[in-house]
Amino acid sequence: MKKQSEIKAIALLTDFGLNDGYVGIMKGVIASINPNIPMIDLTHSIPPQQIWAARFCLMNAYPYFPKDTVYLAVVDPGVGSQRRSVAIECSQGYLVGPDNGLFSGILANNSALAAVSLTNTDYWRDPDVSLTFHGRDIFAPVAAYLASGVPLEALGDAIPIRSLVNFPLESPQITDKNIQGFIQYIDHFGNLITNVSSRQIKAKKWFIIIDNQVIQSGSTYSEVSPGKLIALIGSHGWVEIAVNGGNAQEKLQVKWGEKITINYQ
Repeated sequence: MKKQSEIKAIALLTDFGLNDGYVGIMKGVIASINPNIPMIDLTHSIPPQQIWAARFCLMNAYPYFPKDTVYLAVVDPGVGSQRRSVAIECSQGYLVGPDNGLFSGILANNSALAAVSLTNTDYWRDPDVSLTFHGRDIFAPVAAYLASGVPLEALGDAIPIRSLVNFPLESPQITDKNIQGFIQYIDHFGNLITNVSSRQIKAKKWFIIIDNQVIQSGSTYSEVSPGKLIALIGSHGWVEIAVNGGNAQEKLQVKWGEKITINYQ
């Protein structure tokens, strides 16, 4: 067992919610292997089977965790199928979960150094795994062993990095007059987060058109009256649509993928 100072933290993300025991069971598996591993709950409220939402949350959280953190992510609509189970080494940490694209946001901004398919059953909870709970039987124990110092190459067969499933984020269409984008994520508050970054806004004054509605931009939620819509740059660096004291998703009745246009004034 490695010394406490050398043990890596595990950050957990799932779509399991907290009403059932699934998250606690995964933590129990990890603690059974090494009770000294720090565990950080990133979120367990990803909408069921929404790989895009998991991609967004992982991508935006990655810069704020300690170096060498093990990111254990389980949003896995293909569990039990032929999709691969993988572990990936990046310069700042390790990724463990299904090879279904949920890590592609991190990998778009951080180069992978190596990747393996999790074929070594010595690091599974049991070789006879459940076909519906790989989080318990494969991903949690593998993450625990990685966090405890087991090298990546011991966990299974090396695979080409280019073979990892990729869900690339579609780039906004930018002209001198406007930017065409879409809603890439809807958070707990109902804020509509677009795929347009703050770096792509080239004017001080701008507004958004969504579903034929014009929404003026500002810097803070409180710049408009309670219940009113505003467009601004969120803490994550993306343009978002919000309601002061309310829920933009409920007010506008839009979903993920809805098209938006940013015009300059």
